[in-house]
Amino acid sequence: MAADSPSDRQMLWSLPEGTPTRMGAYLDWAGTRRGAPFADYTALHSWSVETPGEFWTSLLDYFDVQTDGDRSPALVEGEGADRISSARWFPDLRLNHAEHLLRKRGPELAVLALNDIGGERRLSRDELLAGAERVASGLRALGVGEGDRVCGLLPNVPEALMAFLGAASIGATWSSCSPDFGAASVLSRFAQVEPTVLFVATSYTFKGAVVDRCDVVRDIQAGLPSLRATVAIPGGSSTTNVTPWEDFLGPAEALEFARVPFEHPLWILYSSGTTGPPKPIVHGHGGILLEHFKALALHGDLGEDDLFFWYSSTGWMMWNYLLGALLLGTPIVLYDGHPMHPDALSLWRMAADHRVTFFGTSAPYLHACLRMGLRPRDTLDLSAIRGVGSTGAPLSPAGFRWVTEAVGPVHLQSVSGGTDVCTAFALGNPLLPVRAGELQCSGLGCKLEAYDPHDRAGRPLPAGQTGELVLTQPLPSMPVCLWSDPSRTRLRASYFDHFADGAWRHGDWVRFEPDGGMVISGRSDATLNRGGIRKGTSEFYASLRRTNDAGESDLPELVDSLVIHLEPTEATTRDRLLLFVVLAEGVTMGEGLAARIRSRLATDLGPTFRPNTIVPVPEIPTTLSGKKLEVPVKRILRGTPVAEAANPAALRSPGALDAFVEYAQTLS
Repeated sequence: MAADSPSDRQMLWSLPEGTPTRMGAYLDWAGTRRGAPFADYTALHSWSVETPGEFWTSLLDYFDVQTDGDRSPALVEGEGADRISSARWFPDLRLNHAEHLLRKRGPELAVLALNDIGGERRLSRDELLAGAERVASGLRALGVGEGDRVCGLLPNVPEALMAFLGAASIGATWSSCSPDFGAASVLSRFAQVEPTVLFVATSYTFKGAVVDRCDVVRDIQAGLPSLRATVAIPGGSSTTNVTPWEDFLGPAEALEFARVPFEHPLWILYSSGTTGPPKPIVHGHGGILLEHFKALALHGDLGEDDLFFWYSSTGWMMWNYLLGALLLGTPIVLYDGHPMHPDALSLWRMAADHRVTFFGTSAPYLHACLRMGLRPRDTLDLSAIRGVGSTGAPLSPAGFRWVTEAVGPVHLQSVSGGTDVCTAFALGNPLLPVRAGELQCSGLGCKLEAYDPHDRAGRPLPAGQTGELVLTQPLPSMPVCLWSDPSRTRLRASYFDHFADGAWRHGDWVRFEPDGGMVISGRSDATLNRGGIRKGTSEFYASLRRTNDAGESDLPELVDSLVIHLEPTEATTRDRLLLFVVLAEGVTMGEGLAARIRSRLATDLGPTFRPNTIVPVPEIPTTLSGKKLEVPVKRILRGTPVAEAANPAALRSPGALDAFVEYAQTLS
């Protein structure tokens, strides 16, 4: 097996013997509760998926969730192929998510707010509560109540958190975008949900420079006739028809949390929107509450003594996930700024200075650190970090090893899930070892399988074979619905219609190891299949960014890449494997470089996966959240008009598709 194939099973970390964990404590508690101890995590997980109602009800007790109404039934499943898609959780239970986020009171730190120009703010638990109370008062004064939508075009600052908490506490539904989104991108999301109040930042900073957004705010206001008010947080530019934050806030009156039905809409997140308007994904109060308790406390092993950081913007579901740590009394870091400003060590320096204990980020960021040859532990005191989280894309074995060698022997939690469920299906686990390139386990309550992609009936594959990642049991944090889809027709078509048994098809390739570890190798709808051999696109990217033992790349000329496989059609009897590359400044694509690229891929992936053509392009098209547009580019190369293949408003740089449109004209 090549060094950077999806997993080489190299063990990088295991928990020192005798170390207490929150997962271990729950394992013991749950075993005592049912009257039969669990031997290990495998036994605990089996119980959680075989008796899901019992498992999820146990979390209500274990985390002392405050509810009204009857806990029974816990789960009402649908029938036949709709068993999962029509499932309903705790239909007679009422609660409030924000009530639990704000349950911890006192002078202890709740939020550390930082930015990339040296700003720092600290909010205690009581100060955060007071801010949420004043927002709730202001919303009520505008007539906002249960079911109304409240939106934010905001940076990752305390006001965004307060606005969400204030809205959720009264039963209103939250939705947010990052302030760098263009007006068209914001309207393609918010116009679907018709907000009553919009919180905005009329400017934000990027790499130390102030970016004015007043024109964008005005365009958004014009496109949202449902608005009763637009509220500008402090620190921005002045503009008309906007209420200043301090003028909007009401008195800090004691919150009376609206206990709403378990599946009452908490927030609306959005799909990438690569082929049409972004899907507005509705999550419920109760499902997110239980899922985040489980994922962050048990799998993440977080507690009140931690300081939790995950680099995100308000437009990525990891922002919502980050806030969940408040459920545990864990203080969180809100970081507003570029991850490598003013220099490449900025985030690691922040973690060292503030003694961050859990450092969450994206796989592309960790791979960038690897390519740059960074070794933060050589110059910074990172001894407080005991956990590193990675998501957003598969993390290569080289990325795993970089964390171990350049950050420290920490519990590296590579997780995978997504916006659709606002959590991860595959999670970390302090009771299990970390192996290079592997996700540790299926989360509690998540019954994951690898299905044969050629068998629409839904046939699980044995360990060691790669197939479609599916979820074959309901999960409370699955979408309640898509907004304006009361029949759930779009929801079923999006996730449940691919396999006849109605399993949730997530769109990833996965391979399970016999011990439960797993390797996710890319999106299943962008997979490469040549001569019957299947490869995920992440294997290509991992090969091209592989480094030697000194942490140096022997392909430093490559900045980024995108691989596309064009299968044979009626018009041609041959398939083509195309590799599009962004070259470093001043580099040109010569025969020597092309030969080195082909040799690398042939060595790592096999000669079948040597590209037929290598094409330099100015940039690789990505969504606003950084995902490569493999499927839309493939459609463009097949002749689909660009307007049908991709939604320009969902792209970080709409012009990035131009080179692919031009190249498509050369294909026969």
